[in-house]
Amino acid sequence: MFTDFDQTLAAFTEAFRQMNWVQVLMFTLFFLVVWFLPAIVALFCNRRHLGKIFIANIPAIASWVVWFGLLAWAATGRLTQKKIAEEP
Repeated sequence: MFTDFDQTLAAFTEAFRQMNWVQVLMFTLFFLVVWFLPAIVALFCNRRHLGKIFIANIPAIASWVVWFGLLAWAATGRLTQKKIAEEP
């Protein structure tokens, strides 16, 4: 059971060792953009809760369920604001 994980980890480690500094920088930048994608989406769609989403986003990488929940929260901000504005 752990041999597959060990082989995958060894292959990833070897691939990471063969990267030059530009590739490492690009990988790190891509990783951070994906990690903080809910905060980036909140910047455009849900500015009112941007701080809360950003703070909650830091530990959210440990759980994909939480990360997707934050992404949904960030994306629905403008929809909620439009709905409130349309009500008489």
